[in-house]
Amino acid sequence: MERWQNKVAVVTGASSGIGAAAARDLVAAGVKVVALARRKNRVEEIIASLPTEQQSLLTAIECDVSKLESVNKAFDEIIAKFGGIDILINNAGCTLDGQLVAMDPVQLQNILQTNVMGIIYCTQRAFKSMKERNVDGHVVLINSILGHKVPGSFGQVPTSNIYAPSKHAVTALTEMYRQEFSGLGTKVKITSISPGAVNTEIITDKTRKILGECFLDAHDISNAILYTLSTPPHVQIHEMTIKPVGELF
Repeated sequence: MERWQNKVAVVTGASSGIGAAAARDLVAAGVKVVALARRKNRVEEIIASLPTEQQSLLTAIECDVSKLESVNKAFDEIIAKFGGIDILINNAGCTLDGQLVAMDPVQLQNILQTNVMGIIYCTQRAFKSMKERNVDGHVVLINSILGHKVPGSFGQVPTSNIYAPSKHAVTALTEMYRQEFSGLGTKVKITSISPGAVNTEIITDKTRKILGECFLDAHDISNAILYTLSTPPHVQIHEMTIKPVGELF
């Protein structure tokens, strides 16, 4: 991680779960982290809990990645304060129980806006900064095993609706970004990390009942992020799948 010392990483959805773990671990590795979240106060609590010598490395900015205006405002602030972005961790995501055949389309659109368009909005701004400064940066997309298959629902009516399709889009985005980053003459890396069940706030009570104790920890995924970032310049981990031992899917 030496090459990233004092470089700038932007982490979306950083108020809890994988995003919060990534923010903590990147700061501990000496990276300047800008934590984007709708719940800015939660990030400020994380800052206060850090060792004193690390607190200045973590900056909280309120941002709703589903809204282009909010993203542009946040990235304008980042560039004004830090000069540019070297790493982007696209972690923000959401889900809501229900069936595609019956849910309010506005709810479904909100999931797509966060899980797909949020990545596109943030990656446009981060890649522009990397390319303009000729930085060999790294973009990480927090995907899901549901971005590669749609498992059965154990004899019950599925309730994940648009979530799995949105994560399939993330898988396709990963390859599209790889081709675009290379085709535009940069050495910016792209990585998709696809976890199984992670013990975070996004897990529904129904899923917890099915899975029992079979969960990954958010820091398991954060460790994977740091591993991908630590690879040599010529190595790109395109896709990483991480499952808890004994997962049913």
